[in-house]
Amino acid sequence: MTLKLYHAEPVANSLKSVIPLHQRGIPFESVYVDLHKFEQHEPWFVALNPEGQVPVLDHDGTIITHSTVINEYLEDAFPDYPPLRPADPVGRARMRYWNKFVDEHVMNYVSMHGWNRLISVIARNIESGDFEKLMERIPLPDQRKKWMNARSGFTEEQLAHATEKVAYAVDKVEKHLSENEWFAGGMFSLADINFYSHCGVMVERMFPDMDVANRAPNLVAWRDRVTALPGVAKALAGPDKTDPRLRTFTGEAR
Repeated sequence: MTLKLYHAEPVANSLKSVIPLHQRGIPFESVYVDLHKFEQHEPWFVALNPEGQVPVLDHDGTIITHSTVINEYLEDAFPDYPPLRPADPVGRARMRYWNKFVDEHVMNYVSMHGWNRLISVIARNIESGDFEKLMERIPLPDQRKKWMNARSGFTEEQLAHATEKVAYAVDKVEKHLSENEWFAGGMFSLADINFYSHCGVMVERMFPDMDVANRAPNLVAWRDRVTALPGVAKALAGPDKTDPRLRTFTGEAR
């Protein structure tokens, strides 16, 4: 059996699929894809995933894409390892509800602020002719649009709307965690991993005015519980080639 995960830095969707492998103890080969060199748009990678995005799971030649799908596939393909999906129908429904909430109502709004503060610096430093050539290599139209928005700058209205969405998510999750230890109720699951990967630390860094520590103490306590898990710590220690000047989400990126 050969299992490879192609991924980037331990944040967002890459972190989301690295954590389950480490937490469950499934042996795999880690293949780092350097997004800073746009390796995700190279022919060898697009041959694996025509959408040109990480992560990608290669299980004996079977290619699985999209982090939520990858994580459920790992549960189905490796049932003998400790599960991260509840065994009962109610628990699974709760897990999938929260995964849907993060995927459809949270992730893109946190991502917009990340692109505005970090990717914009990269995009604006690419020469005009080179930037157009880069756009031609990006398979997904929505991804091309994000790059162009990052280069020109997202509007204040777009960013304000995104902030409202994130604030709503923080309050919703805080209420849930005031009554539950984990997202799916009684066990740490793929839903916890999903929210943690996109919002665990990023929300406090990107939205200091939200005062998450005081606004959502249960969320902060949950985040610390997740960070302390051995598989999460191992995943967070993965390769990170981000320019140190771009790693902070507070203040002006330089």
